[in-house]
Amino acid sequence: MSGYNYDQPKTLFLDILSLIERLHRRLLDVIKEVLDRKGWEDLNPVQALLIYNIGESEMTAGELRTRGYYQGSNVSYNLKKLVEMGYLRHEKSDFDRRSVRISLTDKGSELMTLIDEEYQTHLTELMDDELMGQEELKVLRRNLRNLERYWTDKLRF
Repeated sequence: MSGYNYDQPKTLFLDILSLIERLHRRLLDVIKEVLDRKGWEDLNPVQALLIYNIGESEMTAGELRTRGYYQGSNVSYNLKKLVEMGYLRHEKSDFDRRSVRISLTDKGSELMTLIDEEYQTHLTELMDDELMGQEELKVLRRNLRNLERYWTDKLRF
């Protein structure tokens, strides 16, 4: 983007939007590299991220989408595949027999722990290398949440 004046608000905003997209794709690339290095070849990075975001929770597919943990391709397909591969269990809800509750199996928990350890390593390295400090992380989180809230409000009103 040479020739752009990064002091202009619109240029800054568009660059930030492009960066958010690239960061998500790069995160998937990093997760893919971790999966390959550790021999988890039956999963794609979207499925691994889905497992990580479910974590210790038990929820329905609808709750997974509502909480914003999962964006992208067909969530039902990926959940079905993860159940078939032994990463997730699904059980009919005691309260609503039409609803299926999902949670991690031991295999899913093992993968979630692997991803969590990788995230901790990344955080430690970022902070040790002084690329980001705790206050900078807080400001970044606040600004991204504000942007998310703004767009959510645009959809509602």
